[in-house]
Formats: sequence, structure tokens, C-alpha cells
Amino acid sequence: MKTIKGPGIFLAQFVGKDKPFNNLDNICGWAASLGYKGIQIPTWESSLINLQLAAESQDYCDEIKGKIAAHGLEITELSTHLQGQLVAVNPAYDMMFDNFAPDHLRGKPVERTTWAIQQVKWAGTASRNLGLDAHATFSGALMWHTVYPWPQRPAGLVHMGMQELAKRWLPVLNHFDACGVDICYEIHPGEDLFDGLTYELFLKATGNHPRACILYDPSHFLLQQLDYLSFIDVYHERIRAFHVKDAEFNPTGRCGVYGGYADWKDRAGRFRSPGDGQIDFKGIFSKLAQYDYDGWAVMEWECCIKSPEQGAREGAPFIAGHIIEVTDKAFDDFAGAETDAAILRKILGI
Repeated sequence: MKTIKGPGIFLAQFVGKDKPFNNLDNICGWAASLGYKGIQIPTWESSLINLQLAAESQDYCDEIKGKIAAHGLEITELSTHLQGQLVAVNPAYDMMFDNFAPDHLRGKPVERTTWAIQQVKWAGTASRNLGLDAHATFSGALMWHTVYPWPQRPAGLVHMGMQELAKRWLPVLNHFDACGVDICYEIHPGEDLFDGLTYELFLKATGNHPRACILYDPSHFLLQQLDYLSFIDVYHERIRAFHVKDAEFNPTGRCGVYGGYADWKDRAGRFRSPGDGQIDFKGIFSKLAQYDYDGWAVMEWECCIKSPEQGAREGAPFIAGHIIEVTDKAFDDFAGAETDAAILRKILGI
């Protein structure tokens, strides 16, 4: 068995214009001071990384690694959640997702998709240059508006949608394969890959591509009322990244899974800071250790009640306290004896 690495922190929710969140050096100092050992970098934040330059320049990547290492930190993964979302966008969401793209691409969905694919490919090359073997992203969505449909979905719609999604991602997956990096899709409502069955459909459409892997975030499964511990049993071979994010689900007579268009704090399902929700993290860390997950445990802060600063302070010791230092021997070894074939035959009566 292998010991999980951590604690790490996803920087997306913390980057800002004010110190210490305004550049890579300052935010690394802040993260290290809280006890984090790794940082997951959102590649759309130019104050943290120049993605194209990282794909083109090994010297630049070495400089970034040195700057981060000076604070006692490592990069856990690069993230292209926003760019990955734009690989596949149903026209119903064009206006809202245009905010994820540069201004000159707004209102140009075809050009926006081309840009997004290039961005993710650059992230694959940059990951290789940085010595990383996993990458975090979203799949995008062509079918999400049909997730609970009325009228019913026409026959063949899901098959066609998954084929198109795979068509867009296969060149990217092949590029990542050449770079020696896994693409870890965060299984997430709003994406076409939002549970185990949709992931399986996509995997089949890609020909079971070896680089089509999973970013495991149990909070999204709790809010769907999916068995997040059993998910690890089923898909552990494909889980290559892990977000430590808590959640709670408290349905009422007025509100359930879909939230009633309420603000986050008024929904039945809410994201919480680690330790404040209902997720069984002891069970999760135990199962991941059991299945030899050797990647990072990365806190993603998204809480509708607690401040990000407090969430960040509490996140590092929370993760550190859950990481299991795996054993290299069985607890009953002391009672064992050397193997002797004759003795074994005698015990069996043969």
C-alpha cells in the first residue's frame, strides 16, 4: 500500500488582487505558513502561471518549480477547469460561459472551442515540463439541459452526445498520452460526466482511453445521493486526483436535490468546509489507502457559511489528520511461522 500525499490546496478560490493572494510567490508563502505541502494551480490565473510559456519553455517551468520549492511546496496538479468546460458547451449556455473565454472570443463559440482545446493541450505539455503525471479539468457539457427531461430524450441522443464529446476530447487525450499525463475529469453536476454511468459512457466512447481518468470529489456525490464510498470500490483504478471538499444534504418539505433555485445557504444540499459537513472522510481515506492511491489530497474550499481564510487555516491539519501512514506488515505477523511445505500438507491432512 501507498501513503497519500498532502495536504494540498487548490488556489482557485483564493487568488485575488490583494496580498498575499496576488502572485505566485506571495500565495506560496501563505499556503506554506498554514501547513500545506502542495498547491493545485488554476492555469487561467495569469498572476500564477503563463500557461503558453510553461508549454514552450522548460527554463520557465524550472523557474516556477524553484520558486515553489523555496517555500517547501510542490505542484500537485495544474487545473484547466474553466478551459475544459469550454471544450463542449451547449448553445443554451453560450452567454454565461463566454465569461470563461478571452473578450475577443465572446459570441464566437466555434473559435472559443478551438481556443479551449489548445489551452488544455498546452496544460498537458506544461504538466510534462513540470514533472507532473496528473491533470485536473472538466469535461464540458452538451447534454446537461436534458438531465431530467420533459419531454423525454429522443432515442439516440445520449449516444450521439457522448460520441461528439469523445470526438472533441480524443485528440487532447492522445496528446496527454504522449506527454505521459493523465486527464482527471472532475465528476460534477453541470458536466456531461456527472456520475459513474456517464463516466462509463464517455470511457466507452473513447475506446477506454488509458488517460481518461477521474478527479474524485465526494461532495458532488453526496448532493446527488450517490454512494461515494462504493464509487471508490468501482472506479479506484481510474481515480488519479482527489479534492477534499465537504457537503451536507438536509432535505425539507420545500427543497430537495434540485435546490429550488435558492441561494447556496438556503439549499438542501450545501458545500461546507472540511469537517463541517456529512462526508465520511475517514472512510474515504481508508479506501483510497486500501487501493494504493498515491496522489495528492487537495483541499478545495467552497463553503456558503465559513470564510475562506478560516477554511484554509483548518484545511491543512484536517487533511494531515486523515492521511494514513500505511503499514508494510500484517498485524498478526508476530504469530506466523516460516513456510514449510511438509507442515502445510500435514495441516491439510494430505
